[in-house]
Amino acid sequence: MTTFHFELVSPEKLLFSGEVESVVVPGVDGQFTVLKDHAPVMSLLKAGIVEIFATVNRAPERLVVRGGFADVAASGLTLLADQAVPFEQFDTMQLAQDIKNAEEDLADARTDEAIKIASEKLDQLNELKLSLGA
Repeated sequence: MTTFHFELVSPEKLLFSGEVESVVVPGVDGQFTVLKDHAPVMSLLKAGIVEIFATVNRAPERLVVRGGFADVAASGLTLLADQAVPFEQFDTMQLAQDIKNAEEDLADARTDEAIKIASEKLDQLNELKLSLGA
């Protein structure tokens, strides 16, 4: 298979930069796989797992992302993640606490806007929990 350039960047640091054969991206409209010469596209990221396949015969590198943007261009794929950590370093206990806090925020919300924001945050966290199988 042929390769293309991929970068995953979070506000804290560059988490991955290199040539890959494919990347599975958690887009807001569903997961999509990027291969060399993929059509140009921009997508919002949802909370989930990015799978990076450097070679076909090797297990994928997995990173947990929480929102951001995906940009597929002729030069390759760039993910600008709001938050990203290697799968092995993801703290599921912190996720459980974040869900509990979001549930409390939703229960305490009084305005339509506050309810909407708290509900969306809770939905995203629960979707992340589901994607992690936690």
